[in-house]
Amino acid sequence: MHVAVFGAGYAGLTVARRLERALPSDVELTLVNDEPYHLVQHELHRAVRRPSVADTIRIPLTTVLDRTRVVVDRVESVEPAANTAELADDGKLSYDYAAVCLGAETNFYGLAGVEEHALPLKRLADAEGIRQRFTEHEDGRFVIGGAGLSGVQVAGELAALAEERDSDAEVQLVEMADSVAPGFDERFQRALHEALTDAGIDVRTGTVIAEADADQVTLESGESLPYDGFVWTGGIRGPDALGGERPETRAHLRVDDDTFVVGDAARVVDADGEPVPASAQAALREAKVAAANIAALVDYDRQGGDGFEPRLDRYSFTSPGWVVTVGDDAVAQVGPTVLRGQAARAAKASVGAAHLSSVGAITEASQLARDEL
Repeated sequence: MHVAVFGAGYAGLTVARRLERALPSDVELTLVNDEPYHLVQHELHRAVRRPSVADTIRIPLTTVLDRTRVVVDRVESVEPAANTAELADDGKLSYDYAAVCLGAETNFYGLAGVEEHALPLKRLADAEGIRQRFTEHEDGRFVIGGAGLSGVQVAGELAALAEERDSDAEVQLVEMADSVAPGFDERFQRALHEALTDAGIDVRTGTVIAEADADQVTLESGESLPYDGFVWTGGIRGPDALGGERPETRAHLRVDDDTFVVGDAARVVDADGEPVPASAQAALREAKVAAANIAALVDYDRQGGDGFEPRLDRYSFTSPGWVVTVGDDAVAQVGPTVLRGQAARAAKASVGAAHLSSVGAITEASQLARDEL
């Protein structure tokens, strides 16, 4: 029997590590990822200002997996009905059960010129590209499209980098919604807005980007924003391997008898019928449910598959809170309490270190905590 995991982000690595413990040793376990490492995505913005952080947030898969066969390849497509995936180099891969954990891609929404001219922030190379653009235009203007958590954090890093270099760079954060961090608690939004403005960032909410060219962003109002660097964090879409779609999964995370879609690659509706926000914390918890369900189904099949299938676990979303950095400042919300400054930075450090510790990267966890604090 063969179980495959596609993607080694938060969900994929967690599924693979849990299946290593839960599956019998004679069940083949394969993880396919387009890089030989796991990337701590929620710390990626740090690499814009601190390139050396890449060594801490890039975890070689072979150091945190024991018996999983790691295949470094790009997943071109997944066909749940056929229990197959097409890989760019290795061709067709068949499976008995699979977890599709390929994450999400940047959504440019077909806006004219935006994909051609904007810099996304999904990979380490993207962070390096943003840093390089800043280095070339230290006294220029930088426009960030989208004030979700990723946009807020990259804006904060650019403003902090400008302050460190004593440059006259301007950072503008543009958001179509009426507040930064749309969808979050109003107290959290207000604290983030204050942190951004305290950092000297020009925050423009209720502002819709219509198109872009090599020199400027044009707003729906007709106003133009000239730029020297343009970063787009305005939304997500499904992975290319799923045709750019994020299939809806119910609380058991199953899209087909033998295929589960987990994390940002899916639009998850939890056991309470509520949509789950795309986030690292949700992906990690969904992964535990998916791994348990795959292990239960494998055990059922090995026993002959007679009678009713096992009752699958169901995922319910609960959030312990949220924490976001704005340069060297941070904003955290735990329950109704919103924190800024050192207390929030400590919360941020504990989140990153806890994740790295959970996947066995103890040295990196200690280093990340030191860097954050």
